[in-house]
Amino acid sequence: MNGHSISGTTSVCGVIGDPIEHTMSPAMHNAAFRETGVDFVYTAFRVTADELGEAIRGMRALGIRGLNVTIPHKVAVIDFLDKLDPLAEKIDAVNTIVNDDGVLTGFNTDASGAMRALAERGIEIDGRKIVVLGAGGASRAVSLALADGGGRLTILNREEEIEWAEDLAAKLMRLFGGEIEALELDEDNLARALNGAELLVNTTSVGMSPNAERTPVGASLLHAGLSVFDIVYNPLKTRLLRDAAAAGATTVSGIEMLAWQGAVAFEKWTGKTAPVKLMRDEAVRLMERP
Repeated sequence: MNGHSISGTTSVCGVIGDPIEHTMSPAMHNAAFRETGVDFVYTAFRVTADELGEAIRGMRALGIRGLNVTIPHKVAVIDFLDKLDPLAEKIDAVNTIVNDDGVLTGFNTDASGAMRALAERGIEIDGRKIVVLGAGGASRAVSLALADGGGRLTILNREEEIEWAEDLAAKLMRLFGGEIEALELDEDNLARALNGAELLVNTTSVGMSPNAERTPVGASLLHAGLSVFDIVYNPLKTRLLRDAAAAGATTVSGIEMLAWQGAVAFEKWTGKTAPVKLMRDEAVRLMERP
């Protein structure tokens, strides 16, 4: 395949969500398909909540090889699948579907993508004291992967949603044992939690464009012994990451997780090693485009 022709043998993949116009996945995946020479094409499908069941039935009927699943469908889509990967079952959320001759299996590559992004920077998890900000869907995936990897977690969330952090901590303790702390996200608790912490993970949207000068953590709390992972990828370097770098901390950008979660999905669909650097570069190119 020359990367531009589509024929009767071309396998189709895509992403479903609502809204979907902002997605960078088609550019990332089509670049990867061209680079590896596989006869695949990737596109985006706007699917409303009312249309989700029909969309998944259509995936099966049309032989669509794979789908990524984004907001608001990551939990609701489970009801329409045949099987779940054990990790996706524990997280109770799916962001990737693989179609094997009509059998639809759900995976969560957000979790594995986060772990690969950390591993690429040489950041170890087992036995480390880790502070996670936020307790929503992204935190559920990342926190479970961190706890599964042996991390000692403290989860902080906003006062009005502290029960989310408490529920997540309770679930992780049931699954993995150990003590996982849930705290209200305020300055005092944050300072206490970060004392001696080795990894800080921001799963909230604080600092996302257009509010790029906001940060969930004051610069005075960051230090050289800390690694800081911010899953926000717009802007590429959030204020949190800029402050962390200035303090001498190791930083991991959200674009790394974006690229790696896409790479894991690519590998599940094609059986080939993903060109993750190319996928990352394509995402960065799109982000930097005027």
